[in-house]
This record gives sequence, structure tokens and C-alpha cells, in this order.
Amino acid sequence: MKILKSIINFAKMMIPVCCLASCNYLNVVPPATADIPDLVKDEPTCLNWCLSDYEGIWRAYFYSEFETSVDEYVWPRKWGMQGSVVSWNQLGTTSESATASDRWDRFWDNIGKCNQFIQLLEKYRPADVTDGEMNRWISETIFLRAYYHFLLLEAYGPIPLMGHYYSENTPANEIPGRSHFDCCVDSIASWYDQAAKGLPATVDDNELGRATSVACKALKARLLLYAASPLWNGSFPYPNWKNKNYETPGYGEDLVSHTYDVKKWQRALDACNDAISLAIGKGERKLYDVTASEQHRENQNMPLPTIANADSSFRKHVMLMRYLNTTTEADGNHEIILQTYYDSFWYDPYHWTRMLPHGFVTVNGKSLPGQTSLSVPLSVIEHFYTNNGMLPENDPNFVPKSEWFQSAGISGRNDVINLCNFREPRFYAWLGYDGGEYASKLANGQPLILHMRDANTNGYNPSKYDVSSLTGFVEKKYIDPNLVWSTSDAQKPGNLRPIAVSVIRLGELYLDRAECYAALGDEDNALKDLNVIRERAGVPDLTDAMIKSSGMSLMDWVRNDRFVELYDEHQRYYDLRRWMIAPQLLKAGTREGLNADGVVNPTFDQFNRPVKIDQPFQWNDRMYLLPIESSEIYSNSQLVQAPGY
Repeated sequence: MKILKSIINFAKMMIPVCCLASCNYLNVVPPATADIPDLVKDEPTCLNWCLSDYEGIWRAYFYSEFETSVDEYVWPRKWGMQGSVVSWNQLGTTSESATASDRWDRFWDNIGKCNQFIQLLEKYRPADVTDGEMNRWISETIFLRAYYHFLLLEAYGPIPLMGHYYSENTPANEIPGRSHFDCCVDSIASWYDQAAKGLPATVDDNELGRATSVACKALKARLLLYAASPLWNGSFPYPNWKNKNYETPGYGEDLVSHTYDVKKWQRALDACNDAISLAIGKGERKLYDVTASEQHRENQNMPLPTIANADSSFRKHVMLMRYLNTTTEADGNHEIILQTYYDSFWYDPYHWTRMLPHGFVTVNGKSLPGQTSLSVPLSVIEHFYTNNGMLPENDPNFVPKSEWFQSAGISGRNDVINLCNFREPRFYAWLGYDGGEYASKLANGQPLILHMRDANTNGYNPSKYDVSSLTGFVEKKYIDPNLVWSTSDAQKPGNLRPIAVSVIRLGELYLDRAECYAALGDEDNALKDLNVIRERAGVPDLTDAMIKSSGMSLMDWVRNDRFVELYDEHQRYYDLRRWMIAPQLLKAGTREGLNADGVVNPTFDQFNRPVKIDQPFQWNDRMYLLPIESSEIYSNSQLVQAPGY
């Protein structure tokens, strides 16, 4: 954890002072400065620069509002287009409407800074820098350059490739335009391979957050999985989108291949095999399990959550899945391959402070509303599994759909509906619902039970609260189970610590490989990998008989298992697009919730009925890619705009 803090804190200090990058990719270096060599004058200074290059990873997760324009949760309409700008199809190419274009500026800044560090380090290598340090820093920086290119590629499609330092005097017409998508993939993959050769497979606890060879191979596998997916493997919906004044060697003006190539799936599978082999071998990675989770829970003296009709084994799996995304490797979580963090008090307005009863939380003398700001659509609730490992609508042993919204008849918890009873451990670990336990210690050290219909606690009440749950459901994936807020807390709750976010973890690699196997028709191996993840989560194995009885294809199951396991992990936005199912799932009229918004103190029957979410969601094929601000296009004739903008 120490290195994570060092990375962010030093980045915040160094970037404004040094001005190491400008606002767009045409000017990826600063004006000539006499004291630039001083930035690599000795070993400590070089290390500080190297660590500051990680700043973009943190920002990729903290500033990612457009990625929440998906079907995992809904932002309050009172916040305007914040978090909804893409799902409402409101992006444009002007500086005012291209609100997501800051990713374009931000990561070209990071890439420019990486390239400049390599160039200056090689030119002004300090005498006190060893060969080992030199090799590791350059390898780390090449890894970061690859990852920042990937962050641009997944959002914008084909991008310019900046594999080396460009002088500030480079004419604009010599700055590259977009390269063919396959060329981008090949270049980024080669950078990951190059970086892996100079990086260790593991790092000590005081260096957690720094790149490893395992991270290189894992992120390469994700890259190649994306490249094999339908959007980039023969089905791109704009066949006439090409460059005008720039050509990619070997591809001409083409930007996307429009022919399906099964070899892309095999290449992705090979990369997954390499990554998993290295991870569980030299990388010493393993799935987080009940043994590690229980040790952490006992160290924190945490009780098991209260869940009706659940034995202790089931409840331990719930705690396992809660700790999966709220612990670090230093806590015993060796599933993590690469992790970043941000201060959880920045995150709190979206989560726990708005779940407490009105008047319970006071900050700077002001009472915060007892509501949540992120509302989970009904489709999410319906696509987590039952305790039998099937979708509620396909499970013959689950209550029929006509009874989903009736009371489950749980003693003392009559508000709990049948749809929220007899579900899998991840459901209870990551989702909140009326009558359910949100956290075991949050309210004065006692369990916080949600009352989503009560206007004085968590329900709709416009006279007291600016926002409330729009759907009657909330998410809690990153809420530390040990978090405590007492009525005496004036600023921050007890046990507050930074939120650690996995950039990639071993569990994803098994899902990546399962998808490759499914695409290649290897059902047996696909099931093996899916069941590795299901067993860890306390979910029954998926069988061939279950697939046949469900009416779902193997790939449907792969995609749903990925949806559940990687819920709210910045994957869904890109998954729906690369699978090309976004037009069906993100179109107007598809998002529903319970009748939680608009009625003060509704009755049980008023509240528990599906309604459309009142927001202007829509889908247009131009939403597959983000636009570039028009000023960028005007300043470089080699660059073309995304289709549809």
C-alpha cells in the first residue's frame, strides 16, 4: 500500500511543477527547458519520475464517468448529464459537448511523459543508477506506455501510435494519424512483451502497485481478447470509415478489418494460457479463497452477515466476495495482479454516507442525506444467479416470475421480496435491497438494514434529500465490511482507508480464457474455467444439462458469468460494445427499476412493481466509440473523426 500512496502523492506534486506534458497528442513534450536534465540528475530523482508515470492508472479509475454509461447502475437525473452523457447520446465534438475527450488529452499527456522519461534517462543516465535500476525503470515505463495506449484504444478505436519521443519541433504533418486497429494491437502487445522481459514476476509489499511481468502478460491477454471480439473481428458497423491523409504500412488507409479471422481467438487463447501459467507459477497468484477471507475476518473481529435461509458456509462465501474487492495483497489477497487506489472519502458521496438514516451523518456541521446516489437497475438483480447457480427466470426451483415481487415472508424482514431471497453469495455481497443488510458495522457498530420505502431513512423524500435510489436497489461492492460510522463522527468514519481497485486480477483471466474456449467451440475447457470462478464464489458448477435446459448458448453463459463476477469493475462498458449486444441492451426503454422514485412512503405493493426509469437512454451505433474534440481534428489533417460524429 505504501508504494500506491507514493505513486499518487508524488504524481500530484510533480506533474504541475515539471509541466512534462501538454494538453493534446500533437504536443506530447514541453517547451525546451534548460533544467530538464535536472529531472534525471540522480537515482532518487529518476525513481520519483518513474513512479509519477503511474499517475494515469489512478486517474483512469477515478475519472471514468463515461464508463458508467452502461446498465450496471443509473446516476440521479438531478446531476444532469454527469455519468450519463454517453448513455443519453449527448457526446459531441465541441469543447463543451466532448466531455469524455479529457481521456484523450490525459493519456496522451501520460504517453508523452513516458516517452520523454525514456529519452532523457538514456541521454543523461546518472552515475549512481545501476544497470538493474535502469532496465527496470525503462521496462516499467514501456509497460505504462502500452497500457495508456490500450486505454485510448478501447475507448476511441484505432489511434495514433506514439512509440518514441517526438520533439516539440516536429511538424504537424509528421505526427501520425490513426493506425489500423490490428496494427495498434500488434504494437501494444509487443510493448507488453518487451516490458515483461525486464520486470520481476512479483514485488515486495512495499512496492505493491508497480508493474510486474505478470501484469504485462495479463493485460496483453485482455488486449487480444478485445481484438478477437466481434466488433474488431469482422463486424465493425462502419465499413467505409478510413483514413484520408494517413496510411498504416501494410494496411493503406483502412482502419478496421472487415473479415472474421478465427486465428485472433487462438492468439487470445495462447495469451491467456501464458498469463495464467506465469501468474500461478512465478507470479505466485491464486484465487482469493475462504481460508484467506476467514483469516482476515477473524483479524477484524467481524461477524458473519445476517442472511435468511443461509448456513455459515454460504455466509462465509458472502464475506469472501465482499473482501475480494476491498482488500490488498498485504491483507492476504494474492488474486490481485495489478492494483491502484484512491481516497475513499472522495468516493463516499456515491455510496455509504447516503445509505445512513437522515441526520445520522454530519460533516462540517451539515447533515448529509441518507440516500444512495447510484441506483442498480432491475436487470442486474435478475442476472445474478439463484443459490442453484441459474438465472431466476430459468431456475425451475426458484419462485415463478409472477411471485418475484411478493414478500418472501422472512420473519422480521417482511420487506424482502422473493426476487431477493435464495440468491447466490455475490448477490448479497455486492447489492443492497429493501430489508437487506447493507453492512455489518456501519451504523454505530451495528448492522445497517435498508428501509428503502421509509422517507425518514433510505426512501424517497424530496423535502429532505436531493437524491434517492431511482430503482429501489443499491450497490456496495467497494464498501469495506469493517467500515464504522458513529453519531459522534464529525468528519470521517472509523476504519476509513483508501479504496483499492484491481486493474486486473486472476479471476478475470479465467473468464477471458473461458470466452476464448467458447468461441473456439471447446465446451469442456470453457466449463472448467467458468466453474473455477463459480466454485470460488460458492455457486454450483455449470453443467451441460443446465445449459441445455436454460435455452442459453454456452457463450451466453460465459457472458453472464462475466457480467456477475466483474460487476462494477470497469468492464461492462467495453464488453457490451465488443460483443455488439449494446444496441439491444442499452436502447431506449430497456432499463427498469422498482417504483422507488416519486412516492413518499409508498405501500409495499406500490413500491414493489417494475417501472421504466425516467431518463432519455438511447443507443446509436456512433456510441461504439468516443469522439475526438474537433480542435484536434482541425490541427492535424492526418487525423480523422470517429464515425457518426
